[in-house]
Amino acid sequence: MPEYKYSTLAVHAGQYPDAQTGAVNVPIYLTSTFELDGIGASKGWDYSRGGNPTRDRLEEALKALEGGTWARVFGSGMAAITALVAPLHVGDHLICSHNVYGGTARLLDQVIKNYGIEIEYVDLTDLEALAAALKPATKLVHVETPTNPLMQLTDIAAVAELAHKAGAEVSVDNTFLSPALQSPLTLGADIVMHSTTKFLNGHSDGLGGVLVGTKPHHAEKFHLMQKAMGGILSPFESYLVLRGIKTLPLRMKQHDENGRAVAAFLAEHPKVQKIFYPGLKSHPQHELAARQQKGFGSMITMELGSREAVERFLKSLKVFLNAESLGGVESLASHSATTTHAALTEERRAEIGITQGLVRLSVGIEDKDDLIADLTQALEAI
Repeated sequence: MPEYKYSTLAVHAGQYPDAQTGAVNVPIYLTSTFELDGIGASKGWDYSRGGNPTRDRLEEALKALEGGTWARVFGSGMAAITALVAPLHVGDHLICSHNVYGGTARLLDQVIKNYGIEIEYVDLTDLEALAAALKPATKLVHVETPTNPLMQLTDIAAVAELAHKAGAEVSVDNTFLSPALQSPLTLGADIVMHSTTKFLNGHSDGLGGVLVGTKPHHAEKFHLMQKAMGGILSPFESYLVLRGIKTLPLRMKQHDENGRAVAAFLAEHPKVQKIFYPGLKSHPQHELAARQQKGFGSMITMELGSREAVERFLKSLKVFLNAESLGGVESLASHSATTTHAALTEERRAEIGITQGLVRLSVGIEDKDDLIADLTQALEAI
């Protein structure tokens, strides 16, 4: 496509009118198989596990939004991460952010480690720690920035430089910010992944995941993962993400505005013992966030002191919903220790810093005054 600005790209990348009918919206091709032109001859598709026209359009759109040369979509964010690490071999070494999303840690510790792959969790805010951990067997450094839920940042460009010198590749989970607010590939990452369930879809009505990158051999490798492992995104859910990304820049602008307002309010509230939000100047990595990101987003975590305080707070909310997940138009609040990181042992949660008093907020696009009023009355219940 021409070098359109981002809002134009979000509306039009991969979403041109249908050649046969002129339909403005991408058709949903609800078919499992396709008629062949002859033996070994097709019109471009033969079976929907290997490829589907609706899915192809979504991959074209996400490739453009992240500035990559290819994209492969999967049935969930976890299916995307599974496809990311599945090509690793026995004896390979994988480095991962030390306070990564609990589902990622569960996959690595309870599944991938059983295949003879060495998993090492490293504090990627510490470049010296990363340099010490890298070794000849290191094939991949997987970065989550900001981390879930402690909102720690990693300097993507610096990590990419170190990893590449050691012969390793870098993948970045960009779910918390979306391609509207962070572009890991332009900072040196090799692969970027998302749970498209979150901000890319934006309406809490479908699961999905994506890997995007720049190296041609990756495109073939992850297409093989789609066909061989089968964790592909359905045509209907591909359509839902296509619909969602048309408004991504608008939604992220409002998410970001609301996130900043809510964080500023919580930072001054006496019931909030600690707040984790890189948009605040008090955050130890605020300068990195301002340099690396195009906004601060709407993910906020706060410490309320105890599980009892969290329970009172969650039960008192009226606009925010007590629900897992994030990135939808509606505001959500969740107790990280029993939702996103429930799969970890109590000792591991303590090591990371996930206490029973932590609450993670996904600030939606409602009126920010209503959101602050709701948080005010809920905090009063503690």
